[in-house]
Amino acid sequence: MSETLQRGLAVQIAEVLRERLLGGHLPPGTRVNEVVLARELGTSRGPLREAVRQLVSEGLLVHQPNRGATVFSAGPEDVRALFELRTALETAAARMAAERREDRDVAALRAACARARRTIQGGRRFVHRLDLDFHRTLTDTARSPRVTEQVWRAQQQIILLRSPLDVPAAHTADSLDAHEEIAEAVADGDGERAAALMRDHLDQVQAHMTASLTDRARTSPSGPATASPPTV
Repeated sequence: MSETLQRGLAVQIAEVLRERLLGGHLPPGTRVNEVVLARELGTSRGPLREAVRQLVSEGLLVHQPNRGATVFSAGPEDVRALFELRTALETAAARMAAERREDRDVAALRAACARARRTIQGGRRFVHRLDLDFHRTLTDTARSPRVTEQVWRAQQQIILLRSPLDVPAAHTADSLDAHEEIAEAVADGDGERAAALMRDHLDQVQAHMTASLTDRARTSPSGPATASPPTV
């Protein structure tokens, strides 16, 4: 296989694994068995290793010496730190988006909100791609690639950690309402309101996630940690 073909295949495999991670199919702490995955995906281990390295660089997988890769996991302090980082960056992004928006940006934000609203009204549960879509559109509107990159990384890690948790319909509805309010503040050019709404939105997401993680640890038969992580 040529180097170009192998690189292209690695990109495709990385996207497949990313969807599994963000969709909750590979829970936090799971050990990645490259032999099993290569057989399951029908690929050689070379492109798979490259895909794993890509996801390690994004923080979705963690390389451990002599153990290979495991799915990113985090305790309460790490979760708090992730939200601190994301809140600092994304409130700034919301403010910049309001200052720098163009008509096409406003249209894209409203379209992202409309797609999410139609999906949820159709009876589907929280869909991580819809959340990524809105926040990526917002940070793109801010015209700050470094901010976009860091928010993307932190948001994916948060979604991965949330993926095994139940997301009540009421919380999903609140998030959609918040997205629409933020979009309209950006459209109005009101940076301070956009930033304040973003802060409130992320505070609510953090509070819900922290409560869900606490409940899960309390009701888990094995407690907050397992003796040995699962393997895939």
